[in-house]
Amino acid sequence: MSAEDLEKYETEQELSLYREYRDVVGLFSHVVETERRFYLCNDVDVLVRGEGAEVFFDVRMNDAWVWDVYRPARFVKNVRVITFKDVNVEELPARELELPE
Repeated sequence: MSAEDLEKYETEQELSLYREYRDVVGLFSHVVETERRFYLCNDVDVLVRGEGAEVFFDVRMNDAWVWDVYRPARFVKNVRVITFKDVNVEELPARELELPE
């Protein structure tokens, strides 16, 4: 496999992942960003653990979708992430049902 073939394959995988994201984002209520991953989920709980300078985040999600091009299955029932890095949680705006014209 040439470098050009590999680059083409990776580009196709990323485009496929973006299309999947676009199709499923409406099924979820929250976006969670960590240092390593991007998640869509319907339930998230962030707990701050530790004391003083030794603080870390314990993030638990239910009904999640993981943005990861290398995962064969991106839908996950339960996710737990423990990190010393920043965690960003956003609630997605509610989408109203749109009827076709």
